[in-house]
Amino acid sequence: MKNNLRLLLILLILPISIYAQPSVEKAEPPSWWTGSTVNPVRILLTGKDLNVAKMVINTGSPNLVATNLKPSENGHYLFFDLRIAPNTKPGKYKIRVYNIQPQGSSFDFEVLPKSTSITQHRGYTPDDVIYFLMPDRFADGDTSNNDPEKSKGLYDRSKGRRYHGGDLQGIINKLSYLKSLGVTAIWTTPIYDNNDKLDYKEVYNGEPSTGYHGYGATDMYAVDEHLGDLAKLKEFVQIAQKMGFKVIQDQVANHTGPYHRWADDPPTPTWWNGTVQNHPNNNWQKWTAMNPRATYQTQSRNIDGWFIDILPDFNQNDPEVEKYLIQNSLWWMEVAGFDAIRMDTLPHVPRSFWQKWGGAIHKEYPKVNILGELFDGDPALVAYFQAGRKGHDGIDTQIDTLYDYALFYPIRNAFAKGESIRGVSQMLAHDWLYPNPNVLTTFIGLHDMERFMNEKGATIEGLKLAQTFIMTTRGTPLLYYGDEIAMPGGGDPDNRKDFPGGFAGDKKNAFEPSGRTKEENEVWNHLAKLGALRQKYEALRNGKSLDLLDEEQQSAYARVLNNQAVLMIFNNDTKPAQVSFEVSMIKQIPANSLMKDELGKISDIKIENGKVKFTMPARTAGVFTVK
Repeated sequence: MKNNLRLLLILLILPISIYAQPSVEKAEPPSWWTGSTVNPVRILLTGKDLNVAKMVINTGSPNLVATNLKPSENGHYLFFDLRIAPNTKPGKYKIRVYNIQPQGSSFDFEVLPKSTSITQHRGYTPDDVIYFLMPDRFADGDTSNNDPEKSKGLYDRSKGRRYHGGDLQGIINKLSYLKSLGVTAIWTTPIYDNNDKLDYKEVYNGEPSTGYHGYGATDMYAVDEHLGDLAKLKEFVQIAQKMGFKVIQDQVANHTGPYHRWADDPPTPTWWNGTVQNHPNNNWQKWTAMNPRATYQTQSRNIDGWFIDILPDFNQNDPEVEKYLIQNSLWWMEVAGFDAIRMDTLPHVPRSFWQKWGGAIHKEYPKVNILGELFDGDPALVAYFQAGRKGHDGIDTQIDTLYDYALFYPIRNAFAKGESIRGVSQMLAHDWLYPNPNVLTTFIGLHDMERFMNEKGATIEGLKLAQTFIMTTRGTPLLYYGDEIAMPGGGDPDNRKDFPGGFAGDKKNAFEPSGRTKEENEVWNHLAKLGALRQKYEALRNGKSLDLLDEEQQSAYARVLNNQAVLMIFNNDTKPAQVSFEVSMIKQIPANSLMKDELGKISDIKIENGKVKFTMPARTAGVFTVK
């Protein structure tokens, strides 16, 4: 009895850190693979009492060695390095964390074999046509996941910022539809797990929002349950790749959602740029990144500022944040098998981070390319972020390609608003600014702007002109879901309406020709024909571009490659116009010949003594090849 009392007294006077036992709730990443260029991998544990003295990590295998432990002050987090020997057998390993007493807490860590699939990690190129969709708004293939939180009010198709039910199974069900349109690559908005309750931090017109769009992660290693799970994601990627598609993952390294547990409880004191209570608001001054006169204080709000004053902003200068984000990107690529990465909010992150992050991606997956989002119409700023040239700061960002926002605006101005087509040619004249303009991603609409058909003056004819242009000019064309049927849509969320026919109870099914109007079929068939032509003529994908005509409302250019020459002629005017220009410098076009319009809208044109001269119908484009 005396001995028991003595033992109890000793335990009571000992510091709690001596006998407290840690508990583990989550490990990030939950798995890694042998043969990775990252070894050791940095593990972040979340739990309780992870800061106790004499912490011991037992991996249960001599091939897994844990070192460099770094707990958070409050004991909620623990970082450590895990070295994986090359000969480690794939499988799940039980890793135990304890303090003196061996019971402690354990978690599973899986060692994977390195992927050797030839259908994965291929990157995309100008040989591709990208289709961009929001899974929640495209097609509902599994109604059981529409409201998995059970009566939390997240699912409501009558409200623009609630979940509508689209999911990964819905995309799988519509892959044949995309194939028939000529699509070869698919980009979806992020599949990260988002907030599972109504978002009262982001309220519009008195209505709370939700994370249906995927850009407010609460778990960067999980799939949003409204879309499916990790197994369903792998299934989608694998089925798509077997059908010939490439799959592009949308990633976010700038911020998380405001409901992430890190928001008020970060793993390190410098995890965020500021705190929830005290942080800068982003001022969107993206150009400061390329200003050689700028000091940090003139750049800081753009780099450190929190989006809409509420999205926690990562501090990529924190070494633990840097490692976490790089590993997270690599993990998704390996585990899901994606082919390329679309990276969100490029100019709001330090360029030094992109150099390290992009270098790590390319080291692990040499063929994978990175598409960066820089929402700005200045070609000098867009070009400043493309890989292949160092900026004044000595940094090459390693970002392979970007959205051609600089070209987007003159395209909209010309073909939607009816302004001069010359603005398009004038913007293309800035191509010399880019390390490689031929791999830029061209588009006429995305989810962050009004749809093409919502522009003042937009018509079906103008839409087809714009589609003809992006499908035949240099770069990789990107199609926004619904533009193939001329869907209208104003600002967010009106520009993110459900695709008609993808959901139970829809009055029409635009996935089928019989469910489309005459005009919708006209646009769809036009785009599908362009997709087929792009596959038929390599010159349209990789040919040299030659401008042949530059008038106020008429334009002509050729794409030339080896023995192929394809000639594009546009009349953007509301009345017929005579076009006249020379093609004698193009050896693939005989000096006296006939050329046919592959779109079937314009009669054959004569080439006489190397010259073209004919009257072209109003608001029309032709794609001509030698007959």
